[in-house]
Amino acid sequence: MTGLLEGKRILITGVITDSSIAFHTAKVAQEQGAQVVLTGFGRLKLVERIAGRLPHKAPVIELDVTNEEQLAGLADSVAEYVDGLDGVVHSIGYAPESCLGADFMAAPWEDVSNALQISAYSLNSLTRACLPLLGEGSSVVGMDFDARVAWPAYDWMGVAKAALESTSRYLARELGPRGVRVNLVSAGPVRTMAAKSIPGFQQLEDTWGERAPLGWDVEDPEPVGRTVCTVLSDWLPKTTGSMIMTDGGFHALGA
Repeated sequence: MTGLLEGKRILITGVITDSSIAFHTAKVAQEQGAQVVLTGFGRLKLVERIAGRLPHKAPVIELDVTNEEQLAGLADSVAEYVDGLDGVVHSIGYAPESCLGADFMAAPWEDVSNALQISAYSLNSLTRACLPLLGEGSSVVGMDFDARVAWPAYDWMGVAKAALESTSRYLARELGPRGVRVNLVSAGPVRTMAAKSIPGFQQLEDTWGERAPLGWDVEDPEPVGRTVCTVLSDWLPKTTGSMIMTDGGFHALGA
């Protein structure tokens, strides 16, 4: 039986541990026939070790999305392993401590701008860097956490996610004529390293599974990884500029 991503070449960012959504996306993608290349930042040895836990060890490229030199050389670095890209997964987010779970109004612009650049603008930076390798029918997928409402403790990361959502829509507009789709997958809370760094995030984890109509397991990122791989596939050829919810149905409920 042919896999959903058979023959696809996919670049995946944001793999830090084997509990991350990015790791499980890479795992499902390989199981579905894709050739995967990973990027890492700062802790390449760790990312390379985690890459060894995939069904097939994937190559790792260093990428700091704030480093213009690395972005300029990304296409050439990726081309050392694959001759093009059919998909790119943006699973990157960061906010300084002052921007999370503290005094929202007191966060300095220097910290806020850092959060916005890494968590939102980088979707544009990454896509632009990969564009020479993306052909018609390719798919860019970003990881989101529904920013239509204000969440406890999420603060300026919530603002950054709202910017990410808007960025994805403008990229969808720009790249549609090239046949490149741009979408986001909005996931429920998953107990990743990033989530653990957010003060008060456990409040969401504790109640999400009780309220979501389909239930929700914060320890299981695989359903999100499956959704990302579906969006990367050819099965959604006319879906772009969309936010696809994978949260057990939590978003559909009122108070």
